[in-house]
Amino acid sequence: MPLHQAQGLRTWCRHPLTNSTGFFTKLVVNTFRLRIILTSLGSVLLLTSIATSLGAEAPATFKVGEFSFKRPASWEWVESSSPMRKAQLKIADAAQKESAEVVFFYFGEGGGGGTKANVDRWLGLFQEPREKLQSKVEEVTVNQRRITYVQAQGTYMSGMPGGAKTPQPDTMLLGAILESPAGSVFVRLTGPLKLSTASQTAFRKMVEGDSNK
Repeated sequence: MPLHQAQGLRTWCRHPLTNSTGFFTKLVVNTFRLRIILTSLGSVLLLTSIATSLGAEAPATFKVGEFSFKRPASWEWVESSSPMRKAQLKIADAAQKESAEVVFFYFGEGGGGGTKANVDRWLGLFQEPREKLQSKVEEVTVNQRRITYVQAQGTYMSGMPGGAKTPQPDTMLLGAILESPAGSVFVRLTGPLKLSTASQTAFRKMVEGDSNK
């Protein structure tokens, strides 16, 4: 061994840390403890995440504006994909591998435009002209609250306002506008014709639930 390497080895061996077996024991123990701590921390974070997801996943009731709604048991709660959407639900048909979405909008007092303007806007979301949509508009009063229902079917042009649109043929739109001095709430269901038709009763019951009180 060259002289300079031998001198370096002797210097290293005389170092107080490397010259003690206790150092290596402590290093191994501390490393093991650190791994246990990190593993435990990861488990806690995972459990917290799961608990949070489950807690936010399916509220039985929720509020939009001044109205409270009871979610139909088979309809799934979905985290809103846009700040404009105050609540969002999903209706799934596992057999047909289809789904419909229900979206709740609220813009505050005086926001969102009038009832007629929104009815016209909803009907304008279809590719076909209004006279070919088999559209229906119905106004009802429930517990002194006016609700306007909208129904139409055709080729729905899906997409964000001002963005690219994707045509969805054989789609039904069910809409409800709940009027209030504190600001109207707009509820819109869109999905495959058969699934949406089967969801009409549950949709109406959900919409009128709070107004029936």
